[in-house]
Order: sequence, then structure tokens, then C-alpha cells
Amino acid sequence: MCGINGIFSNHPESDKREILKRMNDRLAHRGPDDAGIFVQNQIGLGHRRLSIIDTSKAGHQPMVSENGRYTITYNGEIYNFKNLRNELADYNFITNCDTEVILAAFKIWGENCLSRFNGMFAFAIWDNVTNSLFIARDRLGIKPFYYYYENGMFVFSSEIRSLLASDCVPKKLSHSCLPEYLQYQTIHSPNTIIENIRMLEAGSYMTLASGELEIHKYWEPINYVDSSKFSATYDDCKLEVRNKLYESVERRMVADVPFGAFLSGGIDSSIVVALMSKISQNKVKTFSINFEYEEFSEAQYSREISKLYGTEHNEITISADDIIQNIGHAISQIDHPTGDAINNFIISEKTKNAGITMALSGLGGDELFAGYDYFRQNLILHKYSAITSIPTFLRSMMGNTLCKIKPSIQTAKIRNLLKLEKWELENTYPVSREVYFQEELSELFRELGPNQNIVHEIIKSISVNKKWDNTNLLISKISVSEISTYLQNILLRDTDQMSMASALEVRVPFLDHELVEYVLSIPDEFKYPHSPKKLLVDATADLIPPGIVNRPKMGFLFPWSIWMKNDLKSFCENSLNELKLLNIFHESALDSLWNRFLNNDPMVNWARIWMLIVLQKWIQENDIVV
Repeated sequence: MCGINGIFSNHPESDKREILKRMNDRLAHRGPDDAGIFVQNQIGLGHRRLSIIDTSKAGHQPMVSENGRYTITYNGEIYNFKNLRNELADYNFITNCDTEVILAAFKIWGENCLSRFNGMFAFAIWDNVTNSLFIARDRLGIKPFYYYYENGMFVFSSEIRSLLASDCVPKKLSHSCLPEYLQYQTIHSPNTIIENIRMLEAGSYMTLASGELEIHKYWEPINYVDSSKFSATYDDCKLEVRNKLYESVERRMVADVPFGAFLSGGIDSSIVVALMSKISQNKVKTFSINFEYEEFSEAQYSREISKLYGTEHNEITISADDIIQNIGHAISQIDHPTGDAINNFIISEKTKNAGITMALSGLGGDELFAGYDYFRQNLILHKYSAITSIPTFLRSMMGNTLCKIKPSIQTAKIRNLLKLEKWELENTYPVSREVYFQEELSELFRELGPNQNIVHEIIKSISVNKKWDNTNLLISKISVSEISTYLQNILLRDTDQMSMASALEVRVPFLDHELVEYVLSIPDEFKYPHSPKKLLVDATADLIPPGIVNRPKMGFLFPWSIWMKNDLKSFCENSLNELKLLNIFHESALDSLWNRFLNNDPMVNWARIWMLIVLQKWIQENDIVV
């Protein structure tokens, strides 16, 4: 796990080295173990290394191939690299690391090497014979890749802040994308919050040759939403899910450094810890967060699993004082503004301080096995879609009346659903994930561009695939929607930026592409006959006790609302006052939101306020031009 940088330009070689040094320095937190720079004619590659596999100096990057033709800078892990190495026996390997396996695989198989990799990765390979650059990102988008391409200059990095440190990229806020940040607490790839900085999308590769930049998709989850050849019984299906998950965890336990696992005591993290305990000959080290407020604490559940599997358990207790003392530092580690990342930073920092360099997480289980309430909601809407035959004005009246009787964010979403012409997934799913509604954005922004719902556009673009209409797997389609929006652009981005801020590698067994592809092909009735994650629970019934399965779903949340109204009140008010000076939002609208939050208005939760605070701090921290 590392940080990568690069520049393709007509800068003198000495200038490239200075640029790459600045970029490498900005990524030092991602790779404290080593740093490297390679410059040759137009190309310059930089690297910061966090040693996980083959921690010797032989793994130094950028790495040159045996024949001197290819040079790579790489961030990630290829879990099946040993098997691939055996297939590439004719290559003269010098190291024992997966970086060299990628070089060998690209030399032999070219772009087709991507279909053979099982892992998380973002890498760039320079070919000094064709003077071309090949860049790729893993299927699920676990590892990031940002780039800037203007006037023949191409600059890339693992982080936006490193691109900005190059001094080659204007620090200009993207006003056209800013409403999307508030609507969905992120900006979806390929766009970012900075003008002209883009993100290579998950499951894609790009080539830069002769001044032409081309982008191709090599993997899309919708292609696996197909049950036409699925003939397994439910028992067979359970066994296959169990086996694939076991293999996924086993692959991700290969490391030459101390590792552990995040354990909330929920279904997903408990399954991962249970499987790790069965695979490992040593005690698994587990980490969980506790709070001074009992209603937010999952301690009893994580302790139950720890006791059951005899893990070496570490409880991290967080108080309001801890947050107050560290909130500024935590926010400063955010690479791209987000509505929910501080929790990831705190547990990652504490885990790293305990001597752990790699940790497994239960991330992805909800998206893959229908764990969120959004699945049930969209299933209900699909079942009762005939309601849309009622005239729109009558449905709108019903929604407005409901909001007056019981005002809340949830009833406002019901109102917006009732206004829709059709209850197709591309229309209903975007409503379910909204944080701010379109009419609220109109009141908040001084200037607001054309109304465009990016999540609707993403799902609409996926629905062009023939597999979308040729299948009745609604749950799998919801999973694809989750993977393509919320998972990739919030959860995985937050996990990467906040764990790597402490040089901690996080691995996600539920997002092994072989497991994902199989689960997407499973019929709906196997995955959600009557309760969330039924298939996953049945497949692992012997691993987790009923108390864990049937416990209330809490999610990984801090008691933000309590803190922001008390200990962090001054911090929040100061940030909002600073935000007013940027003249992006109406001052009266910001004041109204804050006062409504303090007065417990059900339409203004902590997340709506916190997103604005993070935005202001990020702009200030990175000297962004508004």
C-alpha cells in the first residue's frame, strides 16, 4: 500500500524532479517506509512506500522491468500474485513482491493482465519504447487515482492534495459540482471538487500515447446480474458463498507485517473476525470504538465476538474531550470533502498506534447482501408501482399532507417519491440516498446551475446495458446502484483517505470480485426472502450467535449531534461564519439551518450541518480559490 505520483510534460528533467519531490512529500503519510523518483525524457514517476509484502529494499519503486523497457509506480495489493508468478516462470524475477508480478504480467499479457488480478490497485506503467503510459484502477475502486490533463501536460496522484502541491494544477473550486456534494455528501467520479481534476473510474484503464488520452472500461458489475444460468439450490448457494468468503479472507491475511481487524460487533465484521480466527494459528487482534454515551456504544457486541473467538481485543474509548482536542487535525487529513470520515480516521490512527500496519474490515457486506433499509424500500416501491397511475397532483397532495402531519427527512423523501412519474429504480434510488433536496439547494446557494441529479444519471447510464432490462434481479440491481455510487464514492474513498492518513492499509474481503460476481447472479428470493442479509446469515450460521444477528442495526456513527450542540458548538459556529465570507451560500440560509439544528428541527440533522463545516475547513486548509 502506497502513494503514487507522475507527470508527463515538456518540463526539464530537473523541474520534474522538483515537482515529484513536492508531490511525494505531500504523500509521506501514505508511505513512510521509502520514497523514489524516476525521470526519463518526458515522463516522471514518484512513489511513497508502505511495506506490506516483501519489506526488503528490493521492493523499491518506481520499479523497472528486467529488460529495462517498463517502469511502474503502484499502489495496492495483488492477492493472487504468487499464483501469477508461477504462470510467469519465464520472467527473471528479482524480488518477492507483487509489484514485479504486475510488470511481468503486463509484459506478457498487456492490458489483459487486468482480468487476471485479484486485488485492489492503482498503477501507472511507462513504456520507453512506444513512449506511452498505461494506467489502471481495480474493479471496485478500492484504490484511488486522480489526474489533471491540460495543454499536453498530464499529472496524476493517489490524492488531490498531492496534485495541488505540484503547483501545476490550479486550485479552483468546482462550483458546478458543489451542489452534488451537499445533495449526496460527495462528488461522484470522474468529477471532483476541483475544476479539471478528474478521477479514473473503477474498473477502468487509460492510455496516454502521442498526446491522445483514451479511457476504457474492463469490468462492470451489471454484467454479472444474470441468473439465466443459475441452477444451484439454496443449500448449494449458501455453501458457495461461505467458501468464496473464506477464500477471500484467507487471501487478505497474507502480509509480512502485524495485522488485525475492525470489530464493531455487527454481522459483517463479526463474520470476518470469525473466519480470520479459523484461518490464523495466532490470536487475531481486534479493534473497536466505544463512547461515553451508551446508546452509541456497541461494546457489548464486540466483546461477545471477541470472547467467542479469543481475540486480542482493543477497545478505543472516545470522549467529547478527545474530539475537541483532535478535530482540527482529523479534518486536516481529509483529501476530498466528505460528510462522514472522521470516524474512520480515529479508529485507523488508534489501530496504527497499537502497532498494526494492516487491518481487515467488514465494509461491503451491506451493499452486497441487502443490509440497508434502502433495499426494502425500493422493493416495496417496485411491488406497489401501480400507485403511480394515480394522478400526480393527488399524490403530491398526499405527500405534502404527510409532511405537515409528521415533518422529518424521511417523510420528505416519501413526498418526493410520490411526485415521481414512474417508480423505476433509476428514479427511486436517487431519492433514497439524498441528504439535501433540490428545493433546499435552491434556497441555500447564491447561484445554482441547471438541475441535474448525478446519481440518477449514473444509474440511467448503467441501465443502457442490455443486462439491466433482461433480468428480474431487482436486489442485484440495487446492489449495483449502491456499488456504483455510495460504496465507491463515499465509503471506499473515506476508508482509503482516512486510513492511509495514518499509514494503515485496510483490506475488504466482501469486495473480492469473485464473491461480488457470484452474489450478483443469485436470485432475489435467496437474498431477501423476508429479512436483510438472510443469505449471508444462513451461510455463516455457525459462526455468529443469534444475539449478533438479531441486534439493532446501528452503523458506525459517533454521537455528533450531542457534541455539535455542546462541546463543539463554538467550533461549528466559527466555521459557519467563515463559510459565509466565501459568498457561496446565502448567509440567512446558513443561519437558519444552524438555528433549526440547535432547536431540534427534524428536517436538519447533524450530517447536513457537518458537511458544510468540513467544506469550509477543507477550502481553508488547502488554500482553494473560490
